[in-house]
Amino acid sequence: MHYLHFVFGLIVVLGLALLASKDRKRIQMRYIVQLLIIEMAVAYFLLNSSMGTGVVVKFADGFNGLMEFAAQGTNFVFGGITNDGAFAFFLQVLMPIVFISALIGILQHIKLLPIVIKAIGYVLSKINGMGKLESFNAISALMVGQSENFITYKDVLGKMSERRMYTLAATAMSTVSMSIVGSYMQLISPKYVVAALFLNMFSTFIILSIINPYDHEAEVNFDEMVASESGKRLSFFEMLGEYILTGFKVAVIVAAMLVGFISLIAMINKLFTMEFGISFQDMIGYVFYPIAWLMGIPAHEALKAGGIMAIKLVSNEFVAMIALKKALAEFSAHTIGIISIFLVSFANFSSIGIIAGAVKGVNEEKGNMVARFGLKLLYGSTLVSILSALIASIMIV
Repeated sequence: MHYLHFVFGLIVVLGLALLASKDRKRIQMRYIVQLLIIEMAVAYFLLNSSMGTGVVVKFADGFNGLMEFAAQGTNFVFGGITNDGAFAFFLQVLMPIVFISALIGILQHIKLLPIVIKAIGYVLSKINGMGKLESFNAISALMVGQSENFITYKDVLGKMSERRMYTLAATAMSTVSMSIVGSYMQLISPKYVVAALFLNMFSTFIILSIINPYDHEAEVNFDEMVASESGKRLSFFEMLGEYILTGFKVAVIVAAMLVGFISLIAMINKLFTMEFGISFQDMIGYVFYPIAWLMGIPAHEALKAGGIMAIKLVSNEFVAMIALKKALAEFSAHTIGIISIFLVSFANFSSIGIIAGAVKGVNEEKGNMVARFGLKLLYGSTLVSILSALIASIMIV
């Protein structure tokens, strides 16, 4: 029965993607089946095998080590602000983004990160049926972030078609930046964060191959894409300063959004409870109830889970992760794993503005183009999260 539920869920998700497809005749089923098989194998390896668990543990330990280094800088500047044993979200979850951003900047400066991104992108292009640029973008968005990623294409952005722009933007929304991964691990289990990073990448290729198929060879050639910024190259310390400040800006922006969204949700919940006898969160949970059930969450947990999933959509993943952290006692371990996988992505309404703004900063015409298909962008990236969680559901024991 469990496997029949999975097959049904898979058919529904792929069917929903097909409904939004621009050119069904160009869909290449061979690559979709191939990617599904690979993604399921990756999910089994990371979530069910002893070797995969070992890889996840090493990965998580590495990030925990980085978090300890980040804590030294944070404690030096902010030490004594919090009470002993207290949990300060801004200091312990968001401030490490500054340190991770600095590390990414160093790897970019010494040209190691671009080489790794290009190599992995080239390999992926051989198995996903998509172009080299699309595959490169999937890794680049993961490494440097959804906003900074578009700077890479500033010299060729004006030549890109609407279909390719949709693919690049949808990929950025469906993944998460490595600079923020350590922060997620402070809120949900590291093994689900690591698994989601890989599953979302393959799910993105699958959903985009259905929703937005096109002739990649007819687009801008990968070799024309200029990976480095033109003009004078920044010195090491100029670069380091820029990345550190960028990391701090991201932390402050996330903090501001959390204050605003959590406060608004608390107020709206109170108003709905007074007026209708049910909180706003529980109400939107009914909308996401069938989706939660479709992903493999038991019916008696699907309503509460749907509420958390909806919070992620209307606010952001941090707000939803905090809500999940508070409700852990109400869910089974299996359900916690499924929700956690779903939450690890940038698929929410605020990301539409972030991505459109990032592209507009490089090319105004393309930024306006991204804003026009913003809702379809959110639709596709949400299907990516659902597919990843669905595949994880049959692998989580």
